[in-house]
Amino acid sequence: MALETARHPRPRIESLSDLIFGLALSVATISLIIKLPKTPGGILFDVVEFGFSFLILISVWVSYTSIMSVLPLEEMTTVILNIVMLFLVSIEPYLFYLNVVFDFSGHPALLNAASIAYALDMAGLMAILALFTHQLTIEDRKLLPQNLLAKYRRIRTIMFFSAGLFALTIAPIFWSWTILSTPLRFYLWFAPLVLSSIRRVSEKKPTKE
Repeated sequence: MALETARHPRPRIESLSDLIFGLALSVATISLIIKLPKTPGGILFDVVEFGFSFLILISVWVSYTSIMSVLPLEEMTTVILNIVMLFLVSIEPYLFYLNVVFDFSGHPALLNAASIAYALDMAGLMAILALFTHQLTIEDRKLLPQNLLAKYRRIRTIMFFSAGLFALTIAPIFWSWTILSTPLRFYLWFAPLVLSSIRRVSEKKPTKE
């Protein structure tokens, strides 16, 4: 959803950002192709796994483009955070692929390390998006209309919460506790997507006059 306010010309770093997001999605698709399923049911399982990574990248991209359509890239801190975020986006498909390749029964140590790296990568992405969104909600900067401030403060809070949740899942307890032989850590990663979906649905509900 585009921000309902004035736009500014797209600097070159935003064009680079779109390219990196596109490459990340392409790499994720390639990893799906080279990991051939061994059973018919494996096809559905692989598509579901890819769908998770796809939704993560698309959600980050939608939020990023919406924010950057308003947030100026004049400050060095913003530029640096932007570069760090693009690095985290570029390695997301690789880290996610490691979590798919390594299995819990045969490679527990490698899967644990890969899942920790992925959780930290996602925590960094969510935290940077939250910081960008926070900049939009500073009233003195007048980047948003007054009636949108509350909405983007909620978005900022959800992003900070998501970053904290991803970071929290690296705790050993979320690795040792399992559901259906799968560490609890992996189930908790769906929470940010669920929260984001609930927020979007609630905001689309018509208000009663």
